[in-house]
Amino acid sequence: QVHLVESGGGLVQAGGSLRLSCVASATTFDMYPMAWFRQAPGKERDFVAYVSWSERITYYTDSVKGRFTISRDNAKNTVYLQMNSLDLEDTAVYYCAAGQPYSTGNYYNIAQINPYISWGQGTLVTVSS
Repeated sequence: QVHLVESGGGLVQAGGSLRLSCVASATTFDMYPMAWFRQAPGKERDFVAYVSWSERITYYTDSVKGRFTISRDNAKNTVYLQMNSLDLEDTAVYYCAAGQPYSTGNYYNIAQINPYISWGQGTLVTVSS
């Protein structure tokens, strides 16, 4: 399994931006599909964004389309989540996750928690009014 460490969370005003980073320990990071999930207080962990191991495919949950961008830098073993136009509903702990090496799937599959084999500890994003 791959060890994941997120960073970049914090307090931001509504309308602001943050960039989350997730660094992976794996020496073969480029074979892992990566995703971001989030969990708001008292709620379940929900899918946010996904990038395939090939970088050719990205998926987003509807509520973040046009505002969030997932990307990866395989040379740095890092996946990013650029979050713009943040609103109060984006307040949550954000987790990155790694899927099975070279795995693929449709939106329904990759938006579930089960396919992911490694998770970070989470980073808190708080959006204030």
